[in-house]
Amino acid sequence: MAIEESVGDALRERGEFVATAESCTGGLIGSLLTDVAGSSDYFDRSVVTYSYDAKLQSLAVPREMLDEEGAVSDPVAEAMARGVRDTADVTWGVATTGIAGPTGGTDEKPVGTVYIGVAYADEWGTGGSWCRVERYDFDGSRTEIKRKIAEQALSDLLAAVEAA
Repeated sequence: MAIEESVGDALRERGEFVATAESCTGGLIGSLLTDVAGSSDYFDRSVVTYSYDAKLQSLAVPREMLDEEGAVSDPVAEAMARGVRDTADVTWGVATTGIAGPTGGTDEKPVGTVYIGVAYADEWGTGGSWCRVERYDFDGSRTEIKRKIAEQALSDLLAAVEAA
C-alpha cells in the first residue's frame, strides 16, 4: 500500500484531519494525499508558502525567526507545522522547508537538506499538543528530492498518528 493510502486509512480511522504547509515540495504532499479517493474524509488543505512573505503572512512565522534562522531551519519548520495546524483548526499539521536544488545549497545546508515538522493538536486544556521536527538529507535530481521529501513527510506523519 502506498504511504498516502496508509496515512489516509490511519486518519480516517481516528476521524482526524491534516493540513500541510509546503515550501520546497510546492504542494506535492497535498497532491499525493488527494490522489487517494475519499481524501476529503481527512485532508483539509495544503498551503504553499514558498517565500518568506508567504510564511509570514499565511502562517505567522515570525519575521525575526526568518531573519535569524533562515527559512530552511528547525524553528521555521516547527512554526510552519504549528501555524498550518492552528489556522486550519485540524488535529495534524505537516510542514516542509528545504533545498531541492540543483542550486542554493551551502556547506552547512547542502542541496537535499530538509526540515519536516509534524504538529499535533490535543484537546484544549490538556497540555498535550506538540510538534516534532526532523532534519533529513536527500540525494538526486530536484524532482527526485521533492518526491523523497514528500514521502518522508507522509511517513513521519503516519508514525506520529500511529503513536498518538
